[in-house]
Amino acid sequence: MSSAPNTPICWTAWPRSSPPTRRPLPVLRRPPLPNLPNLPLGQPALRQRVPRRLTAPGRARRAGRARRAGRVRGPAEPAAGGDGDEVEVLAVPEPCVLCGRPARHRVEGFAQHLDPADCRTPDPAAPTAAPPVKPATAPVQPEALQAAQPPVRTPRPSQSSKGPARRAFQESSGPADLIGQAVRAALAEHHGDVDAATAALLKRAIPDAMRLLDETRKGARYDIVAHPAIPDILRKQTSRGADEIWEARPKWTRYQLPPGRHEVTALDINGAYLSALKTHLPLGRLEHTTGLPHDRRRAGVHLITPPAWDHHAVLPNPIGNRDEPGPLWVTEPTLRLLLRLSGPRYGLCDPPAIHESYTSGATENLLEKFRTALKDARDAAIAEGDEVTLEYVKAMYSKFVSTMGESNYNRELYRPDWMHIIRSQAFANLWLKALKAHEEGLAVVRVMGTDELHVTGDWRRVFPEGRGVTEVKVKDTYTASGTTGPTGAAGSTGTAGEGRE
Repeated sequence: MSSAPNTPICWTAWPRSSPPTRRPLPVLRRPPLPNLPNLPLGQPALRQRVPRRLTAPGRARRAGRARRAGRVRGPAEPAAGGDGDEVEVLAVPEPCVLCGRPARHRVEGFAQHLDPADCRTPDPAAPTAAPPVKPATAPVQPEALQAAQPPVRTPRPSQSSKGPARRAFQESSGPADLIGQAVRAALAEHHGDVDAATAALLKRAIPDAMRLLDETRKGARYDIVAHPAIPDILRKQTSRGADEIWEARPKWTRYQLPPGRHEVTALDINGAYLSALKTHLPLGRLEHTTGLPHDRRRAGVHLITPPAWDHHAVLPNPIGNRDEPGPLWVTEPTLRLLLRLSGPRYGLCDPPAIHESYTSGATENLLEKFRTALKDARDAAIAEGDEVTLEYVKAMYSKFVSTMGESNYNRELYRPDWMHIIRSQAFANLWLKALKAHEEGLAVVRVMGTDELHVTGDWRRVFPEGRGVTEVKVKDTYTASGTTGPTGAAGSTGTAGEGRE
C-alpha cells in the first residue's frame, strides 16, 4: 500500500471490550403479491395455509381422529384456537375445494367432504370448480377467481351509429354551395334581373374563384405557395411581350383529303380549361437542374430539343407550329406527351433531348377539389337550365387561369408556371382527342386552339355528344373536296351550334 509523501496514515483499532455497534438492516417492504390476500408487512406468503389434496384413506383417517378427539363442533360453537385438523360443521353448505359439490364440513378453513364417496365428479349443471391449487401457492380467493376470468367484451357500436345518419332532401353545403349562394345573392340584389346579375357576377369572378380555392384547400395535405421566386425564363421581356415558354398551341389544317366531297363536322370540346386543371403542378420554388433524365415525381419547365415529326399529313405536330428549329422551353404536359408518343405503345417519334429543367415536387391533385366544385356547379346549372350560374362558373375558371400569371387583376396568386402548364395541358388534351379520332378511323381535318376539332366520318361512335366536360358538341358542319391545298375552302353548309360551354 502506497501513499503520497508527507501524508499521515491513521489506523483505528476497535477494542475487544467494545465492538462496533451494528445497525439493524432496514426491512424491505414489498407490495402484496397479485391474486393473494393482503398479509401483514414482513410476513412471508409461504406461511399461509393451503388446502391439501387428501386421498380417500387420508380423509377417512382425519375424520376418525376428529371424532375421537371430540373436535367436531356444531355451527353455533365458536372455532377453537387449536391448530391442525379442526373440523367445523357448516350451517350453509359451501362448494368443496376438491370437487365443487356442496360440502357441510370445513377442515382447516377449507370446505370439503369427509366421506370420499361424497367427493365425485361435478355434474354438468353444477358450477365449475376451481382448478386444483398447487401446494407452493396461496389459496385462491373468490376475488382472484373473478379477476382471472376473461372480461366479457361488449360489442362496439358500428361507425355509422356514432352520429346521425345522412338526411335526405337537405340543402347542400360546402365549397360548391358558395357558387349557389353568390348567384342567389346577385339575383336578389338586382331584383331578378338576369342580365344585371350575370354582369355583376362576371366582375367578381376572380375574387370569388380565389375564395373558392381557399375553401377547397382547407385540410389539404399541401399548402399553396402563392408567390415563389420565379426564374427569368418565366418573366416577360417587355411590358407587352412574352416570356420564353412555348405552350405548344395547335394550329393545324390537313393539307389534302381523299378524292371526293366530304362532310366535315367541327366539334367543340366542353370545358377545356376546366378539365386542364387536373395536371401535374409544381408545389414550391422551381429548382434548376442540367443533364438529368425526366423525373415523373417533379414538374416544371424544360429546355428540350424536340424530335422530328413525320406525320404532318394526318396529325399535327405535338409541339405546335414552330418555324424556328433548335431547343425551346416547354412545359410539363408537352414533355410528358412527347415521352408518351415516343414510347413502345405508339412509337410515333424519338424521345426529346432534355438539356435543362426548372422543376419542383409535384402533384396532380393540387386543384382537384377546386375543379370538382366548379364541375358539379356546372353540371347542376346545365341540368336546371341556369344560364346565370353557367356563365358565372365559366368566367371563374377561365379568368382564374388567365390571371394567375403577371396580372394586375389578381394579386393573390403569382404562378406563371401554373398558367403555362394548365394551358399546355388543355392543348395536350385536344391533341390526344385528335389522336383518338385518327386511331378510330376518322379523318382529322383541323385542330385549332384549345377546343376545336374538325373530323369526317361517324364521330358519334367515338365521342359522346352532350354538354358535359367528357362530351363534345357540334359547333359547325360544312363540306370539303379532296383537292390539293388546305381544306376548308368549300363554303359552309350549316351551323349546328353556338360554341357555348
